[in-house]
Amino acid sequence: MPIKNILFIMADQLRWDYLSCNGHPKIKTTNIDKLAKRGINFQNSFVQSPICGPSRACFYTGRTVFSNGVAWNRVPLPIGELTLNEYLKPKGIRTAVVGKTHMEPDTEGMDRLGLNKETDIGMIISEPGFEPFEKDDGLHPNPSYLERKQILNYNKWLKKLGYDGSNPWNDYANSAMGENGELLSGWNLRNSNLPARIKEEHSETAYMTMRAKEFIKETGSNPWCLHLSFIKPHWPYIAPDPYHRIYGNDDFLPIVRDQKEKEKPNPVYKMFMEEDVAITFSQQGTRETVLTGYMGLIKQIDDHLGDLFNFLDEQGKTDETMIVFTSDHGDYLGDHWLGEKELFHEASVKIPLIIVDPRKSADKTRGQISQQLVESIDLLPTFIEAVDLQVPTGRLEGHSLMPIINNEIENNLRNTVFSELDYGCYPVSDKLNINVNDARIFMIRNHKWKYIYYKGFDAQLFDLENDPNEFNDLGTSSTHSDIRKTMKDLLLDRLISRKNRVTQEDDVYAEMKRDDNKKGIIIGRW
Repeated sequence: MPIKNILFIMADQLRWDYLSCNGHPKIKTTNIDKLAKRGINFQNSFVQSPICGPSRACFYTGRTVFSNGVAWNRVPLPIGELTLNEYLKPKGIRTAVVGKTHMEPDTEGMDRLGLNKETDIGMIISEPGFEPFEKDDGLHPNPSYLERKQILNYNKWLKKLGYDGSNPWNDYANSAMGENGELLSGWNLRNSNLPARIKEEHSETAYMTMRAKEFIKETGSNPWCLHLSFIKPHWPYIAPDPYHRIYGNDDFLPIVRDQKEKEKPNPVYKMFMEEDVAITFSQQGTRETVLTGYMGLIKQIDDHLGDLFNFLDEQGKTDETMIVFTSDHGDYLGDHWLGEKELFHEASVKIPLIIVDPRKSADKTRGQISQQLVESIDLLPTFIEAVDLQVPTGRLEGHSLMPIINNEIENNLRNTVFSELDYGCYPVSDKLNINVNDARIFMIRNHKWKYIYYKGFDAQLFDLENDPNEFNDLGTSSTHSDIRKTMKDLLLDRLISRKNRVTQEDDVYAEMKRDDNKKGIIIGRW
């Protein structure tokens, strides 16, 4: 029996280890933990690129960055790339987003084909692939919001509730109030432990949960796939009361960094450590202040997910809905002398992934923790198989996780995971005098080794078994040259295995070599 509905939940910039079901000793993500007990918790899951736009494009297309072309934020997804909506459409599944996609429309491609954004097909392509039931990418600070004259439904809703000003997203949801009544922006990390000026029930997380319930109710008995994509705990790291005061110094994980990381570091890594955000997070007190808000925002998401799961029960949808919980990348939070994400330490490239399949076929793995190596591009073929459609292997580069979920596989699904970064848009490339086309980094990782290839620079190599914190870079170690060659060969194999024959399935392509005689085409016969 196929899955009827899919609830695809993503939290923005959520580290894999900031859930209690993944080992955090202090944060209590009760409802996400319940989800893990109902499904399977993949604790070795990785993104194809540790930055918002490219990562999400890979989730939505089932293809890697090089294949789908979304190299960085604000780079459009080419109009010819198929997304979740196209794959699920044959089943009549309504595919929509509530929240963030961080995807840009290919306006040049649409203009070339004469597609109007206002039409149904134009709207789907421009989003891309999602009906924008409540599209909101966040990040609306003054003055950019005013300059771009954005129309933000969340702002309109807040104004109806009595929040004044032209941009209550900025002035209330993501700002605090000073002792003298002054506005304290959540963009300044020093304010991350203060309460946002907004009532909790009017916050972004509460609003997106409300809109998700409205979508589910509106859809009724028809099948649906809802991408509920929370904007938080991505910065601004500022939470509404009471979530800003739940966690303090005694609740924070120890920082993961070592002075040896600064001794003769890889040149690209060194430049990232010298970026403003890295320097700020390396200062005493920054991390502690930010974690107060960051952990509070995670707890808030968990509480609202509990409300949403109860709603699914009330609507009779739980037993017919596959639920997926994940993130688009992690957050360094000062680990390894870095802030933000971008590079390939576990804090950045590793993500939480929980999948609940309500069907009896998944009962054998319910509540299990899987250590199999999994990639973000595996979700799309999983969804396709779950709704009983044929997975198009000629285009998709991921693997369906259904054999793992159904306990039908004994061997590893894959032996390595892969990720990449185009840093041509970063100031780092200019500081290193690197041509924009050469600013490329690739990671290949198995259970023991992580190898990171920098075009034009020495590689990095980490022994994950003996050095799980990734402090000891073996990229130039003379005793590890054979390991580096082995890992480089694995990387090359992955790079040359990407799919570019996307207009025909494998079986059709294979048949072509037997087709010439049928058509009377005779070449080279004596």
